[in-house]
Amino acid sequence: MQDRRRRLNPPAFAPDRSPVEVPERFWDELQTRELNALCNWTLFRLESDRQMAFHFLNEEVLVDVAERCLKRDDGRGWEKTQDPLLELVTVIYLNHVRKLYPLGSDIVGVKDLKEAHFFQGPHVLQTDPLLQRYGQDMRGFEEAAQFLEGRPVDMADAAYELLPFPRVPLYYLFWRGDAEFEPRISVLFDRSIETVFSADAIWGLVGRVSTALLQGPVSR
Repeated sequence: MQDRRRRLNPPAFAPDRSPVEVPERFWDELQTRELNALCNWTLFRLESDRQMAFHFLNEEVLVDVAERCLKRDDGRGWEKTQDPLLELVTVIYLNHVRKLYPLGSDIVGVKDLKEAHFFQGPHVLQTDPLLQRYGQDMRGFEEAAQFLEGRPVDMADAAYELLPFPRVPLYYLFWRGDAEFEPRISVLFDRSIETVFSADAIWGLVGRVSTALLQGPVSR
């Protein structure tokens, strides 16, 4: 299954449609950080003095700081993986986290974020592909969210908390359509996301999780 998931990792593009690349200076900064502290703040798992692992949705990912890459377990050990958008948001997260931020006090939408003005035009959260895939298939949406180890929450007609990082929840809300309204999918955040991600990084993180939802359950 993991080999197939690696092949399905999508080409990653920024809002201006340019390919996503991780600047070397981001890895330079990460190499100066103390990994024990990062693991305490993020609930990543220390694998060695230069490696941390974390649970991304339903799979394990290794951050190899020494080799400046992400790795996945191919069944024989950790192997470098090409997933530039996940790599970018992971390194940004690890470079900006400074403490153990409290969770659960405030769940907000993009309009409630300090950089709400960013999420317009080409920067609107990309939920249209999800609507095209699941707009008339709420059960399919639920199965995809459950496959990614989403936790049901009591919001909308169907809603799930998804964890791209152990302490960074995203909430995907699905409303059925009817004679008056079209189906709708929206994304909410824990307020703490603003402390570690800028608006463009939030955009990228939502895009990567939405891609995983679009892939849906992958057969072994």
